[in-house]
Amino acid sequence: MVFVEGALPGERAAVRIMTGGKRFDLGRAERLLNHSPGRRTPRCPSFGVCGGCATQHADLATQMAAKEDWLLQNLKRIGSVQPERVLPMITGEEWGYRHRARMSVRRVESKGGVMVGFRERRSTYVTDMHECPVLPERISALIDPLRALIEKLSVRSRMPQVEVAVGDNAAVLVLRHLLPLTEEDHGHLRAFAREKGVHLWLQPGGPESAYPFEPAESALYYELPDFGLRIHFRPTEFTQVNPAMNRILVSSALDLLDPQPGERIADLFCGLGNFSLPIARHGAQVIGFEGSEELVQRARENAAANGLVAQFEVMDLIAPNPASRLATFGRFDKILIDPPRQGAIEIVKSVSAPRIVYVSCDPATLARDAGVLVHTQNYRLVAAGVVNMFPHTAHVESITLFDRGGST
Repeated sequence: MVFVEGALPGERAAVRIMTGGKRFDLGRAERLLNHSPGRRTPRCPSFGVCGGCATQHADLATQMAAKEDWLLQNLKRIGSVQPERVLPMITGEEWGYRHRARMSVRRVESKGGVMVGFRERRSTYVTDMHECPVLPERISALIDPLRALIEKLSVRSRMPQVEVAVGDNAAVLVLRHLLPLTEEDHGHLRAFAREKGVHLWLQPGGPESAYPFEPAESALYYELPDFGLRIHFRPTEFTQVNPAMNRILVSSALDLLDPQPGERIADLFCGLGNFSLPIARHGAQVIGFEGSEELVQRARENAAANGLVAQFEVMDLIAPNPASRLATFGRFDKILIDPPRQGAIEIVKSVSAPRIVYVSCDPATLARDAGVLVHTQNYRLVAAGVVNMFPHTAHVESITLFDRGGST
């Protein structure tokens, strides 16, 4: 199998093989012999150089069809499973959706000074970009002002990244700096934050060292209106990149899970409580499990702030045999799993609940885990579908339903 960069399904091309692998080769289209009706002109002038987007040359329908096909191919090829039904594709706005980003910073004399942007494709170089249409417009408009700001700082050669986190109430820029800032630097930063209407945080060390600088009091939150929830987070903590899609994803997951008052439900890899708190709002008894003590504490705070009763526990769900540790909390009627890219293989080997909803950010590890659930654990793969969390990228977010009961 060969994946061809720059070509769309149905197109014929002269291809140059760039890398070879055990499962597939990667090639690049050197010359197109015909054009797909789904091809369009990329909107971003940096497309093709910047590594942030890969598929702006395809219209949204073509992108979504390719993602759905890739999900189903992985389920069949890796897991030897196929869903009883394919869920309708979930999509939304394709521009300005990216509310989280980590942009690199590098000072390059030959390019005129400081550059701020995403890395170039398959390179450590920073893209010489001046706008980004997948970022919110107000953040895209800050790329050139950020370049000018950092050029003024004494640490301009020792500031490797700017992290962006946009909540429903404020936008935060977290500046990572490897040397102490001067008072003059502080003055430039305060003036920038006030003029541009953003919050600036400083990060002298690891993510835990980040703190609000201007204004001194800075808090972020996002809302889940369908459940009347407001969820607070730090800008360095994990939240979904696309908040509009996250709202739909949470509602879709709960529709499949169908939590009922009195049921005991486990939310594995629960993070801030993105799924746990909506489950609790339905009246179910939910316990969220997460490996990060900081996220567990934030989830507990969010439950209290929203007037909900929910339990959160620290647990390493990647280590071998987590099921034995989960068993100490009793039997669960339903389980929601939302793991990182490496999936939840240790969980699915011995999990036991009548219904599982599995939210995945990697079709390959989902397919592997689905194979175990179906062929070893005797679950049915009732439904599967894609969520377009990352338009214009090859990233495939998906949601699946596994059941041990009757027809669903």
